[in-house]
Amino acid sequence: EVQLVESGGGSVQPGGSLRLYCAASGFAFSDYAMGWFRQAPGKKTEGVACVTRRRTKVYSDSVKDRFVNDRDDAEKTTYLRMNSLKPEDTAKYYCAAVQRCTDLLERSEYAYKGQGIQVTVSS
Repeated sequence: EVQLVESGGGSVQPGGSLRLYCAASGFAFSDYAMGWFRQAPGKKTEGVACVTRRRTKVYSDSVKDRFVNDRDDAEKTTYLRMNSLKPEDTAKYYCAAVQRCTDLLERSEYAYKGQGIQVTVSS
């Protein structure tokens, strides 16, 4: 059974930081790029970060220079370090396994996804 389990979300004040984790099982983790997308109420799904099998990182313009996505193939985990958070970053964040990072960032397409975890940025 494929599972992607996110953890680490919560509430933070503007300018703060959070780190999201995703533990994967049930598929060949190293065969996939791993990334994150988010969904906020009333807004389109947005792919925000992705790390390729060779650990090349790709980010959306909205989070570039603030978020860091990386992976550990031995542990079958990926994480998203979010810095300088803004109220507009408030959303439910999903971990995803994808064939190509462009699939996620340009079309919000994925092979597998987790259940999602809430991130709220508010003063």
